[in-house]
Amino acid sequence: MADVVVSEFMNEAALAPLQDEYGVLFDPELVDDRTRLLVEVERAVGIIVRNRTQVDEELLAAAPLLKVVGRLGVGLDNIDLEACARHNVAVHPATGANAQAVAEYVIGALLMLFRGAYHSNSRVIGGEWPRADLQGRESAGKRLGLVGFGTIARMVASRASALGLKVGAYDPYLPADDQLWGSVDRIADFDSLLEVSDAISLHVPLTDDTRHLLDTTALDKLPAGAIIVNTARGGIVDDAALAAAIRRGHIAGAALDVFEVEPVTAQTGQMFAGLDNVVLTPHIAGLTAESNARVSDMTVQNVLRTLKEQ
Repeated sequence: MADVVVSEFMNEAALAPLQDEYGVLFDPELVDDRTRLLVEVERAVGIIVRNRTQVDEELLAAAPLLKVVGRLGVGLDNIDLEACARHNVAVHPATGANAQAVAEYVIGALLMLFRGAYHSNSRVIGGEWPRADLQGRESAGKRLGLVGFGTIARMVASRASALGLKVGAYDPYLPADDQLWGSVDRIADFDSLLEVSDAISLHVPLTDDTRHLLDTTALDKLPAGAIIVNTARGGIVDDAALAAAIRRGHIAGAALDVFEVEPVTAQTGQMFAGLDNVVLTPHIAGLTAESNARVSDMTVQNVLRTLKEQ
């Protein structure tokens, strides 16, 4: 049995400082073998996970010596924080380590969706020359609405502003007099943000309050031709409602890196079949070679520090 179990992929080289002092089991396949995972954590004092390993009451009961959970990323919806607290298990996300990667993904997605020519390969290869169909739109002068104004959203805002977008944000948890509002227009309520936004980018956690925040009613409040980018969490957008809004032409396109059901299956992904104006990626907005190194290093240091403090 190992002292620290790593159940999902990471930059393996970052484990060296941990391996110098503890026995480490690095096995990314454990995330898909729950039975074996529960056996391997029996003597573990630490576990390192991404977003698929469920750290719940069952796992905590199987790991009576567990002291710390290192999260390779920032979302915590796969970790039962209340159960961890009951078991005196510390939880450490890699806060900020992948913010650059996510911000760049959002900007890239916005540019692709406004321009709308990213799906023309097959037509050009097939001998077509559809210039009139693919004139697209410029991002400069468009209104970008940010839902949430944390670290990543602020990085998106600065980059979007440099491209000439007009940026507004809605965040009820950031005081109205906070100096951070100086860089964007503060929108006091969610509906008002929707009504004036040519594009929406989501930067909030998945909670009871944010589940299906973008549903049919909310989508209908957006101007015709608006685009959606979701790099936050699946479930904040009602995927079926979004697909329907795209099919009827009200929403011009979307980039989704997260989904209500992950991994997407042939059945759950069918709602997006045939939609050329949708970009679907497998939860990789925050994953680059550079961010993976930063996230891995930070997570190892978080785990190592916590174990030494025990």
